[in-house]
Amino acid sequence: MIKPYGADRLNPLHAGGEDRLSALLAEAGGLPSLLISSGAAGNAVMLGAGYFTPLTGFMDMAESRQVAEAMRLSSGQFWPVPIINIVPGERMVGEITAGGRIALRDPNVDGNPVIALQEVTAIEEAGPDWMASVARQVYGTDDGEHPGVAAFLGAGNTTGNIVVSGPIQVLNYSYFRDEFPDTFFTAPEIREMISQMGWEKVVAFQTRNPMHLAHEELCRLAQKAVGADGILIHMLLGKLKPGDIPAEVRDAAIRKMVELYFPENTVIITGYGFDMMYAGPREALLHAIFRQNAGASHFIIGRDHAGVGDYYGPFDAQDIFDEIPRDAMQIEIFKGDHTVFCYKCDKVVMMRDCPHGREDYMILSGTKVREMLSRGEVLPKEFARPEVAEILSAYYSSQPG
Repeated sequence: MIKPYGADRLNPLHAGGEDRLSALLAEAGGLPSLLISSGAAGNAVMLGAGYFTPLTGFMDMAESRQVAEAMRLSSGQFWPVPIINIVPGERMVGEITAGGRIALRDPNVDGNPVIALQEVTAIEEAGPDWMASVARQVYGTDDGEHPGVAAFLGAGNTTGNIVVSGPIQVLNYSYFRDEFPDTFFTAPEIREMISQMGWEKVVAFQTRNPMHLAHEELCRLAQKAVGADGILIHMLLGKLKPGDIPAEVRDAAIRKMVELYFPENTVIITGYGFDMMYAGPREALLHAIFRQNAGASHFIIGRDHAGVGDYYGPFDAQDIFDEIPRDAMQIEIFKGDHTVFCYKCDKVVMMRDCPHGREDYMILSGTKVREMLSRGEVLPKEFARPEVAEILSAYYSSQPG
């Protein structure tokens, strides 16, 4: 199986067995605590689950700036996105000092339970110019209308941005393990699944949406093109932007599609806890690292991967893989084109492989699909499997307004 990213073995930062967890939870009760952002909580989950191998915790300002500008860790290793714990100044209390240990509390769960312990190596104030500069490097913009930029720049609110860096020990996987017991899996667990299936080549597909017919066929096309033994469908379970379909609905729709339309034992359905950044090309690189750590040999990068609005070109997330050092990562990329139903071909095709024109294609935007579902209209069979459309229609019909 492909090696983890930048390491001979995975580095999951979860604390371990029940006795160890009990001791650390008891210790947490006597430590200063810090309510972190949703994004930082998602990153803690990813650190605990081994997806961020070889990282050991949250970066300081110098390393964050270096990653933003040059995509390099302080060790010199390639890394595309800063992993930072930024909190509002008002949450910092006197007992939180460099050299101490603190309990990090989860904002996404009632009661704000402790999600991790952190050894604080530095506490630094990040001014607005620093924040805007990092945003421009990572997101390509500091426009507050960009949902990822808004979340990043808003992490410190108006009381100042404090960067709390240092290694962490993760005590739980937030609500993901409880809410999605059959879907949320760590990187080591996915590697074990792949090993048990006896797969050598695995093509991974990232999704934050339900899978329509074009997504389904893109997976098949990629599997055939690279000669993969199986497909890893790896869905995002963390926070999205307003208007996106909830994880439990996407999960149900994807499971129904795989059950009915893929051969048995050819697909592994999993999910991971991470807040979507909508960082386009930079996030595509990070997504590839996730899948290498999970044991996939190939990763599908389609049109507008991790994009939002008009902030990125349709294939920027593919092109960036041609711009990074060739030895940056071992996982290979399958570049997908816009996938549509062609009436003349009478099947789903990638536009680059089809001799026909747009007038022969069934093309529906996400906005158009949501409008149709909101009105109770049936999605065309050329766009979505009827069983998937039924699940989506039931969700939209249950929504107020």
